[in-house]
Amino acid sequence: MNVQRRAPRILLLAGAFLCGLVVVLAGIVQFAGRPSSAIGPGIASVGGPFKLEDQNGKPVTDEDFKGRPFLVFFGYTHCPDICPTTLFELSEIMKSLGKDADRTAAVFITVDPERDTPAVLKDYLSNFDPHVRGLTGDPDAVAAALKAYRVYAKKVPLKDGDYTMDHTAVVYLMDKDGHFVAPLNLEKQTPQAAADQLRRYL
Repeated sequence: MNVQRRAPRILLLAGAFLCGLVVVLAGIVQFAGRPSSAIGPGIASVGGPFKLEDQNGKPVTDEDFKGRPFLVFFGYTHCPDICPTTLFELSEIMKSLGKDADRTAAVFITVDPERDTPAVLKDYLSNFDPHVRGLTGDPDAVAAALKAYRVYAKKVPLKDGDYTMDHTAVVYLMDKDGHFVAPLNLEKQTPQAAADQLRRYL
């Protein structure tokens, strides 16, 4: 019975991941044939301005990450498996970076601002590496960040009156100018390999 109940949720999560991957790959294909001189601020098909606040209630914008490469992941604290697993993997990457972790950033932006207040994010992220920074805001501010990163997110009501979130599950690798580089594949490489990939953009 437990397997039957979990099956729809697993299918939803898998569908969200595939949806996000298609969006990111479409962006890559769109710009793959351009010469390097043509790839500048115009590549903002993924990434862009946002104004949110972190788990300590401090205002944060995209400008705060300029000058260092960073990783961005969208999720929510009530996520049953993909989000905590990904945040654990991001934590392992930060640990693998050693002292270089202070020269990079890992950002967890909620897709569920209704429940993910700064206090909730702070408690949740206490389980992960301190370099992982959580961001939230009012629904409009979060929606703007979702739009900037081409992230799909939708509330899915449950029978008990609660809800879950169907969302893009992709880790975005951004360079020090805030430009999208590539989706970071955490399934086919070790944390050290991912850390080395991020370190190349320091």
